[in-house]
Amino acid sequence: MGNNVLGTPIVKGLGFNSFGIGTNACSVDIDEENDKILRIRPLRFDEHYTPEDLNAWKLEARGKTFEPGFKTLISPLSLCYKKRVYSKNRIPYPMKRVDWDPEGERNPQNRGTSGYVRISWDEACALIASEIKRVHEAYGPASILCELDGHGETKFVHAPHGCQSRMFDLIGSYTLQTRQPDSWEGWYWGAKHMWGMDPLGQNSQMNNVIRDVAQNGDAVLFWGCDVETTPLGWGGYLASRLCYWFTELGIKQIHISPDVNYTNAVHADKWIPVKPNTDAALQLAIAYTWIKEGTYDQAYLDTHAVGFENFKYYVMGGEDGVPKTPKWAEAICGVPSYTIKAFARYWAKHAVSIAHCNGGSYIRSCYAHEPARLEVALLGMQGLGKPGANQFKFIEWTLYGMDTVTPLPPSVEIPDCSPAYRGWYRSFPKSFIPKTMIPEAIMNPPVSWYGHIGAGFPREDQFDGPYTFPLEGNERLHMIWSDTPCWETCWNGGNEMQEALRHPSIEFIVVQHPWMENDCFFADVILPTNTKFETEDIGTDSDNGQWNLVYYERQAIKPRLESKSDMEAVGEVARALEKFGGIYENLYERYMGGKTCEEYIQAGFENTGAAKKMDFEEFKEKQYYPFPTREGWEEMPAGLIQFYEDPEGHPLQTPSGKLEYYSTTLASQFPDDKERGPIPHWVDEGAGHQERQYLERGRKYPFLLVSNHPRWRVHANLDDVTWFREMEETCKVTGPDGYKYEPVLVHPSDAGLLGLETGDIVKLYNERGAVLGGVRVTERIMPSVVYQDHGSRVDSVVLGRGGLDRGGANNLIAPYATTSTHAFGEVTSGFLVNIEKVDVLALAAQYPEAFGRDYDPDCGLVATARVVDEGEGE
Repeated sequence: MGNNVLGTPIVKGLGFNSFGIGTNACSVDIDEENDKILRIRPLRFDEHYTPEDLNAWKLEARGKTFEPGFKTLISPLSLCYKKRVYSKNRIPYPMKRVDWDPEGERNPQNRGTSGYVRISWDEACALIASEIKRVHEAYGPASILCELDGHGETKFVHAPHGCQSRMFDLIGSYTLQTRQPDSWEGWYWGAKHMWGMDPLGQNSQMNNVIRDVAQNGDAVLFWGCDVETTPLGWGGYLASRLCYWFTELGIKQIHISPDVNYTNAVHADKWIPVKPNTDAALQLAIAYTWIKEGTYDQAYLDTHAVGFENFKYYVMGGEDGVPKTPKWAEAICGVPSYTIKAFARYWAKHAVSIAHCNGGSYIRSCYAHEPARLEVALLGMQGLGKPGANQFKFIEWTLYGMDTVTPLPPSVEIPDCSPAYRGWYRSFPKSFIPKTMIPEAIMNPPVSWYGHIGAGFPREDQFDGPYTFPLEGNERLHMIWSDTPCWETCWNGGNEMQEALRHPSIEFIVVQHPWMENDCFFADVILPTNTKFETEDIGTDSDNGQWNLVYYERQAIKPRLESKSDMEAVGEVARALEKFGGIYENLYERYMGGKTCEEYIQAGFENTGAAKKMDFEEFKEKQYYPFPTREGWEEMPAGLIQFYEDPEGHPLQTPSGKLEYYSTTLASQFPDDKERGPIPHWVDEGAGHQERQYLERGRKYPFLLVSNHPRWRVHANLDDVTWFREMEETCKVTGPDGYKYEPVLVHPSDAGLLGLETGDIVKLYNERGAVLGGVRVTERIMPSVVYQDHGSRVDSVVLGRGGLDRGGANNLIAPYATTSTHAFGEVTSGFLVNIEKVDVLALAAQYPEAFGRDYDPDCGLVATARVVDEGEGE
């Protein structure tokens, strides 16, 4: 470090895409003399480049102009990030669970409650290496599960996800936890079977859609969409600015959701409250109205769709004797029948596009494939692809390196720095398990399923299989190595996962992570990793919607405490394995790939077009290069206009090339599937789910819980940021015990019946367990529905099935069953709970150890709460 207190600001990308896909480029001021981050600010595109260099774009419509601006539009989640770096919850040094003895009793039943003792890096790596060798010899490499997915920091060389898989690939493979399409569940399992749209089932033809809507649209329908929240961890505030521009243009913004979310509160011209996970009933009633009144485009369907008559027969009651009338839907979804009819009539007379971030809870509940399919069905009935009538997204504008998903003027290049990337290869070993099935695979093997379940696989992959774990001749799981320790917080049925992590068959769990949270408490050995401020790296930002960037990330501060980067941590284990010889010989050098960190950074830079504009030294000096707007972008066809005008010449990715209201592949592949049949339906219940209020279970648990992306977190990230936690009620609610509880929104009518007031502490519960929260009585949630964000840190009072969590991590009590019989997605919202007031002081007396852990109200849980012996370390 130099002596200049305020040196040249450092560029860092503070999004959470992971896997070498960066976002949210920022400028960071540091105090070099004192090795300290001072502030984080937007990055200016025009510091080194002119508007002419950028080929600056603008949109024009109805006499109004939209320009992207010349600084990145980062959110509070980026601006606050130094608080995360200096959190009291940073893991300070390697640790071992106090009652885990590899030579004696391992006590797996105590995971989640035991304390930890400090050990050195040498001891930690020696323990891990010995366990790997033991498991290899006793059970084989497929008995080691790698959990390597998620939304950690975006790093390339020091990748936060999958470094261990690179090492295991060199010594005999492993079992992969495959991340199912968690952000896109309903689209992936449902919409793909109506309109194709690989890789994810959302519209993948979005070029110039924003311009088309601005020039030709009458309304944008935000179906479960919050642009003031969801994009903030991945793309910033350009989406928000676009919504303000739509208002200037006179384009109506109609919101359908159970809650008045942040976008709804600011931008909506109309809010249509709908109960969680009942959207399919509303959609069917809209279709019924159009059919009954003859206000859909039959001529379009004749040339652009197949199977519509089958769908029509169902909607009108021919299949089951139940016409899907607005009155029928009202009893299910809570939307008055007159509102349904009025909305359907408005839509039929106007050019309406549907906007999403990804869909959130709308497509992450049981049978989520049905509302996703029905959305496509409705778009088709009104001429999908015509001017002003498309589906588009406010997020992930270059997903999978596809420039067709960019609804704004694209840059000339989506930079690819993959030669620098040292995380997971995106390769599949022979042995793998869908993430949603991990607890079952641990406790009750064998398990079977269809498809690879990895996000991005083509539609046909859903019919591949069945696959089974363990493979013939292999053992069950006996070891887990996780760099993604938030399964119980972010996936379905977290209490079931707690049971699995304590199962006696799991003999060793190692976790590497910067913060002591969530699944870390179940580890036997913990390795402290560092944040991107503590490493040198390269990054990209291709989702800001302005100009794509590649940037050099100089090290900002020295590694804090005893942390190492994820790449370095795995490398140290590789060194420790070398002493065993054989397949482990020279493992460190093989793992490192023969390059230094700077050489990997240079290789990433040289893989981009920036290398044609400057040499590596100039790149390091300027720190970033923005790719200018593509020439001729105005001439790119808007959305699905080519399909609209010529369906034969521009077919969809379905067997017929058209919209499929009846899926012949679903009918032939899974003919007995009553939950996901060939025609989109309303599904009451099934073997795995009874989550409707009108069913027997609904009498015991009469409220539907909606749990969306949090405003002040990205999934389980940032729950310890002190600045956010100061915002009483929107971030946390302080209880009488001084603990900051996760807010629970309750409608005044329900609060009156239950005797609840703002500030009360309640438990949300069902037979799977209970979580606590702090009440906010508000009309921003509809009656018979309660709201609590997802992603709060787990703070278990009672572990496992029927457990109690103080932190408000409601995924713990979500259904464990997957989306449906042959759809293996997560179910994390729209499920039944009850709610009642609790006396937290009485609970503290009942559970003194859990309520007496070290706790800082300013940042919440702290790492020292689990340390019983700090020792001397290294």
